[in-house]
Amino acid sequence: MTTETHQFDALAKPMRDTGINLRTLSLVGLLVFIAVTFHLFSGGLFLSARNLYNLVVQTSVVAILACGMTLVIVTRNIDLSVGSVLGFVGMVIALLQIEIFPSEAAWNWPVTVVIGLGLGALIGAWHGFWIAYLGVPSFVVTLGGLLIFRGAAFEVAQGRTLAPFDPVYRLFGGGIDGALGVGPSWAVFCVIILLYGAGEVLMHRRRRRMGFETSGKAAALRFIAVCAVSIAFVATMNAYHKPRSDIGRGIPIPALVLLFVVLFMEFVARLTTFGRYIFAIGGNMEAARLTGIPTRRTILAVFVVMGTLCGIAAVVTTARLNAGTSSTGELLELSAIAAAVIGGASLSGGRGTIAGAVVGALIIQSLESGMVLIGASSSQRMVAIGLVLMFAVLADRYLSKES
Repeated sequence: MTTETHQFDALAKPMRDTGINLRTLSLVGLLVFIAVTFHLFSGGLFLSARNLYNLVVQTSVVAILACGMTLVIVTRNIDLSVGSVLGFVGMVIALLQIEIFPSEAAWNWPVTVVIGLGLGALIGAWHGFWIAYLGVPSFVVTLGGLLIFRGAAFEVAQGRTLAPFDPVYRLFGGGIDGALGVGPSWAVFCVIILLYGAGEVLMHRRRRRMGFETSGKAAALRFIAVCAVSIAFVATMNAYHKPRSDIGRGIPIPALVLLFVVLFMEFVARLTTFGRYIFAIGGNMEAARLTGIPTRRTILAVFVVMGTLCGIAAVVTTARLNAGTSSTGELLELSAIAAAVIGGASLSGGRGTIAGAVVGALIIQSLESGMVLIGASSSQRMVAIGLVLMFAVLADRYLSKES
């Protein structure tokens, strides 16, 4: 071991002791650098409450998809169809809600949401069956899905735009009234902090009972960091006022949907047998099979989860647009894959975090938003995101060799 490696380990050990993922922490540092840079070059617009509110809403869809894409990539697979599946599910929801079901019925939008989520799960199962049980590479299967469901999205309404949606359904898009308000936002903050604190205490006690080394100071530091970030987030969302008033909007509902998705996915990835199976398969498929892990069933379930998240993202997207169009979700698969890879998901499988995927999505949307504010063209934004993605893969390759 070289002197440089010893020095790096000496610097990294305090962070590892806190349980904080160093890769995710470095991504947060990159995100802060991007935000400060664009804030300076945009004349103070980037870190304004209005832009940050819109940035959170815009990031929600990509982050939801990136959470599922992370698990797919961890299993050494890929899903190129998520944008098309989102568009198809969104068009089916629009057709049912606007033209088939009675628009005045109170059950209209809840039933269409349930159908949309079920349809997304069914499509995910279809992809997973081809990949896990028929042995067709995921690249080929999901590339076919990209074409099939993009065409199906057009056929659903023959290319027509279907609008408008139910007013309650539109709240999922985070529009003028699509936020919790000041009081409920602080209430959500208190609930999340209490749950997180309870989780830290339970995890600390569990690790001590099992004989693992654990640090109460590290848990306290994590709790303080989460509190500080949460307070800053809620205060910023409350600082953005509704039009022609001094009433704060609060946390946008798309962000709340993303929060529930992240909490559920973190629970699945870190605390369930299914999550351990996913990482074992990504680490070594054959070894996982020989140890009795149901590899086929696990991969099928991963794609079902991915399809369900496409359904959730379809609800948020169509509610935000207040319309269903056959082009909805185009190229979103690239953003989802880029967010997962930038967030630390290894294309060689076996490694990735849900938190990293969310930060990766924030980095992509921050680049998009910041370059819009400074007047960059769409082609320049594509070049910037492509370069960031390439450097993220290069960093992953380098770190994989070092580990």
